Amino acid sequence: MEITNTTGRRKTSIARVYVKPGKGVIKINDKELGVYFVSDIHQTTVKQPLTILKAETNYDITVNVEGGGIKGQAEAVRLGISRALVEINSENKPALRKEGLMTRDSRMVERKKPGRRKARRKFQFSKR
Repeated sequence: MEITNTTGRRKTSIARVYVKPGKGVIKINDKELGVYFVSDIHQTTVKQPLTILKAETNYDITVNVEGGGIKGQAEAVRLGISRALVEINSENKPALRKEGLMTRDSRMVERKKPGRRKARRKFQFSKR
């Protein structure tokens, strides 16, 4: 079996995920998972598809992620891993879909409009 390559996106984060059979090592931007994502919540988010399928020690995962913030990057990596596991074995799809891991979260920041302070917030009105 060779390397499986997929992409995950969330907000402005883009994660390129490479999955191959191995011992369960997860490297993100050439750093260990615990070094790159210091928070336990983000580490759990990244490992969620592997935990659901009980495959934590079956694959070595290498990720290149850029853009956005920490949470967006963690969720982009999660989507990329989910897509890779489905590409490896299509029987994984119903379990991951049931947990909502196969759907790309399309919510983005709304752009700022002219004549407004932010996207929807107006400037303060002064009567006098």
